[in-house]
Amino acid sequence: MGKYRLGRVAESLKEEISAIVREQLKDPRIGFVTVTGVEVAQDLGHAVAYVSILGDDTAVKESIAALNRAAGFVRSEVGKRVRLFHTPQIVFKHDQSLDHAIRIAKLINEVHDNTSKPEGQA
Repeated sequence: MGKYRLGRVAESLKEEISAIVREQLKDPRIGFVTVTGVEVAQDLGHAVAYVSILGDDTAVKESIAALNRAAGFVRSEVGKRVRLFHTPQIVFKHDQSLDHAIRIAKLINEVHDNTSKPEGQA
């Protein structure tokens, strides 16, 4: 299967999963969640949905657990919306790239602040 088709399927899944999580999941344990990307296996049997979650580590763990418990419902809704022969199994994982980018930006700002001070000042 071509990479172009896998990319289109992944993008469709991302859009639909985002809409389902936003509009239909009413679990209070699920915090502010954004679907940042979806990776689909070549056989379309499995999909990993990466999510960014606002909050501390406890909120992240609770939200991921709640999303994975709702994965069957999300899969059935995706099956109704996206025309595929088989709807892939969906697993939710925390996308840590945003946290990593924020950490790098802070380090760069610290270095920039330390180098921009005049000599003799601490």
